Amino acid sequence: MTSTLSRGAGRTALVTGASSGIGAVYARRLASGGYDLVLVARRIERLEQLADELETSHGVEAEVLAADLTEDADLRKVEERITRAGDLEFLVNNAGFGTRGLFFQVDAKGQDRMHRLHVLAAVRLSHAALAGMVARGKGNLVNVSSVAAFAQSPGNAGYCATKAWMNSFTEGLYLDLAAIGSLVKVQALCPGYTLTEFHDALGIGRDHVPAGWWTSAEDVVAASLRGLARGKLFVVPGWRYKFYVFLLKALPGFVVRSLALRLQGKYRR
Repeated sequence: MTSTLSRGAGRTALVTGASSGIGAVYARRLASGGYDLVLVARRIERLEQLADELETSHGVEAEVLAADLTEDADLRKVEERITRAGDLEFLVNNAGFGTRGLFFQVDAKGQDRMHRLHVLAAVRLSHAALAGMVARGKGNLVNVSSVAAFAQSPGNAGYCATKAWMNSFTEGLYLDLAAIGSLVKVQALCPGYTLTEFHDALGIGRDHVPAGWWTSAEDVVAASLRGLARGKLFVVPGWRYKFYVFLLKALPGFVVRSLALRLQGKYRR
């Protein structure tokens, strides 16, 4: 089996949401495999620190590209950078965030930004990257989704829907590539609860989830890379989450919805 991270000159990877969590771990793993990096996120200080680390530790070039992908001008800037990259072999669409609350009670601006980031940014960056990858006959594209893609839950309508869209979109890309016999690989990575800043940003602690259900970002990225090497379209890290997704697919919809309401009964009046 050929490793996705076998070393070689003249290869670039672009990672969005690279300032922390899964994105930062991806950047480190790709740098260790000899990829030059384009690091994209809003927090330029974090990106600069990571870029210095990667260049010092791995001898690669690490470019910082500060951008808010919910803003059209910034999204266009990243698109153009991808188009200019004649050696882009890896794109990780990792940038994302969640919100809390019932859809009709939360701020519509937050929902708008979420859909712009999870859907429109993924569309435009994937399109820009795949055009070159397909022409060169090689490349890898990972869309970081979630186990939330497989079922809805109260208070997460927009998040679950955009992640379900991401899974469907990635499957469509897979079929398009397979139809022409392309060697470019695509993957929807669907982690569960991961030890990152994601829940901190939401103001949610970790006590409500048993310790065994938390996964490290390192283990999530390792599962993703193993899956890419095997050509797996959907990767769900961790046996607990694999079993969880199996149950969601096996149980009737009304049972899944009933369980969702029981588990999050705080939203019921």
